[in-house]
Amino acid sequence: MTVMQSRMRAKPQSRANTSPPTKVSQFDRLKACRQLSRKLTQPLSDEDQVVQAMDDASPTKWHLAHTTWFFESFILRDLLPGYQPFSDAFEFCFNSYYEAKGDRHPRAHRGLLTRPSAGEVRDYRSHVDEALEKLMAHAKHDEETSRTIATLIELGINHEQQHQELLLTDILALFASQPLKPAYQTIKKPEDASFCDPSDLEWIPYRGGVCKIGHSKRSFSYDNEGPCHHMLVHPFKLANRCVTNGEWLAFMQDGGYKNPLLWLADGWKTIQELRWTSPEYWEEDKDGAWHQMTLMGLLAVDPSAPVSHVSYYEADAFARWSQKRLPTEFEWEIATEGLDVAGNTLGSGHLRPLKASPQTEDHPSQMFGDVWEWTQSAYQHYPGYKPAKGAVGEYNGKFMCSQQVLRGASCVTPDGHIRPTYRNFFYPYQRWQFCGLRLAKDHT
Repeated sequence: MTVMQSRMRAKPQSRANTSPPTKVSQFDRLKACRQLSRKLTQPLSDEDQVVQAMDDASPTKWHLAHTTWFFESFILRDLLPGYQPFSDAFEFCFNSYYEAKGDRHPRAHRGLLTRPSAGEVRDYRSHVDEALEKLMAHAKHDEETSRTIATLIELGINHEQQHQELLLTDILALFASQPLKPAYQTIKKPEDASFCDPSDLEWIPYRGGVCKIGHSKRSFSYDNEGPCHHMLVHPFKLANRCVTNGEWLAFMQDGGYKNPLLWLADGWKTIQELRWTSPEYWEEDKDGAWHQMTLMGLLAVDPSAPVSHVSYYEADAFARWSQKRLPTEFEWEIATEGLDVAGNTLGSGHLRPLKASPQTEDHPSQMFGDVWEWTQSAYQHYPGYKPAKGAVGEYNGKFMCSQQVLRGASCVTPDGHIRPTYRNFFYPYQRWQFCGLRLAKDHT
């Protein structure tokens, strides 16, 4: 990403490893991705994998089958000679939203699919994995077919990585609804306990200017990350870290959920109808102490960790209460220049947001990992955007309405699935994902 006149201070040096990267074949990455999905299900019973916590979530079994259906429907049926589908009925059961692929089982009723069983879904994955291996071997003999397959396999890998994150957030939603409050895994303590005082919030200035935004296409990206284009960005300041649970508690104690002047009209209507008084999964005990359901079970709210599971409506109200604002997605992208694309993601094994590390340089922390960060930017196409042809073109473009962009990554985003140009998007009322916020303000 090229940025002109973006920083007021010296550009931070990248802390990335300068040693030559090890070359990993696409097929090895495909196998590793498919194996990770199975590994994520190991702590779960077959019963855990069938239930759907709510309409926005999906059962674990469905995620495993849908990602397999993606490879079968978009690649194997057309490109592997003689391929025999595992079951023609699965085309209906495990299509998500691809109208060009025909009718599908209703999303809200995925939890009613007791058949096929979890065991049959595992057999389905094995059937497709074996066929994918045959396809990769077959493609070596045809250069044009090989390029087509490689493009689709890359999309399939990234698609499955998205569902690995969804699988975990959907399990959290399910376990949070259980009276036993089960833990997906035992708690893992932070490896480095020397963290900054979360009250030490600093503002990092940026000059803005005419800035290049979007993906260069020199590596994989989704179609909604491009084309590259120039944006005029006014000078701004960005907080050096995410908003914490402790700061959110202050918002709550000051009547943040009771003051209509802080809320967008739709947001106020939402919290009144749904009776929100705290972030998702927060519970107050009889002594007034707050706990939050996590993938490690019910834990005391850590005041120094980033607040998570808040909607856009809540993030916007908090920013207004703070007399600040949310950044635009373009400001956020500018601020990533020179930073490592790394953080507390799935590979760290913590599976929960952690408090910010000490500031050693003049740059923001927690830009990648911990929580997805709401921006004030509506999810729209970039200038010159054109969706891919065919059913694959339904992947992103048709959702560019009434949603907000989030940037960064979360504590359950798979490693290798993050980049500065990544545009996540959700409806403003949704909060079951690891969504948080970072404040911004105009630079005057």
